[in-house]
Amino acid sequence: MKKRNVYYIFNPDTRTYERVYPRPMQKFLTVLRRCIYYILFGGISFVAFSYIFDKPVVKDSVVQETKEVMAENEQLAARFKVLSERLDRALLVQQDIQQRDDNLYRVILDAEPMTSIRNAGYAGTNRYDDLLKMENSELLLETTQKIDLLEKQLYYQVKSFDELVKLDKESEERLRHIPSIQPIANRDLKRTASGYGYRIDPVYNVRTFHKGMDFSCDKRTPVYATADGVIESAKWQRGYGYTVVIDHGFGYKTLYAHLLDKKFLVRRGQKVVRGEQIALSGNSGKSTGPHLHYEVIVKGEHVNPVNYYFMDLDAEGYDQMLQMAENHGKIYD
Repeated sequence: MKKRNVYYIFNPDTRTYERVYPRPMQKFLTVLRRCIYYILFGGISFVAFSYIFDKPVVKDSVVQETKEVMAENEQLAARFKVLSERLDRALLVQQDIQQRDDNLYRVILDAEPMTSIRNAGYAGTNRYDDLLKMENSELLLETTQKIDLLEKQLYYQVKSFDELVKLDKESEERLRHIPSIQPIANRDLKRTASGYGYRIDPVYNVRTFHKGMDFSCDKRTPVYATADGVIESAKWQRGYGYTVVIDHGFGYKTLYAHLLDKKFLVRRGQKVVRGEQIALSGNSGKSTGPHLHYEVIVKGEHVNPVNYYFMDLDAEGYDQMLQMAENHGKIYD
């Protein structure tokens, strides 16, 4: 019988209930058992409450963090795309600078172009391996390659300009003898008629190579020496009519054709300077109308005169001249 933790036992001899007192060990085991029950109950309750109440909160937090990371990734991808487009524009500008460097500045200073050096690739094949393991690897790889290309091209462009500056300092005398202006007053470019290259001959109606540029003008328009030099000849030449040839030295010569009959203002052996008037335009020789035919000859080879007006034209004018020369315009000879 148990009542409020008090225990009794029946004594058959006395026919009465006698109280039983527990031993210390029994008391200890009883307390220990109760503690274990309490601990188990508390643990089970904690786990149950955590599962019921905490799990949705953790789940919502993870979902929110995932959304934030995805949004940041989208923003980064958008920024990389904008950066890639800006790099494309920068590379186009750099390409234009390179073309001017190789086809204009280096031509002027008689220096070899740097095209092969600029186009050299990077050594090694694993330069971008780490990028391939990242998210949006294609966009990252493309953008990084453009940055590397622009960085390399800028490095070589700086070296090229340093070399050109050095050549310029060493060749001030030479520059005075390099053709660098138009042979007639034509800053507005309205007199540019026909460019350098193949076209149909206006007289013989066959495809021929036009070795110079034609400038439309009235008769008696002043014609100027385009660089310092010595008059090599001032005479009639077949097809060219009355013609002046100037030897500028350093491998450069210029030719001025279809001049006004016998109105030479210079003679053979005479020294002239850039901008000095040497003749008047005309319509002599094989010509369909008044104009000036102008040629630039470098080391015995005819070259495109359009690259030898750098003292007359700014960048915009140079581009306009290129377009007009490529369209050929009206053909006079």
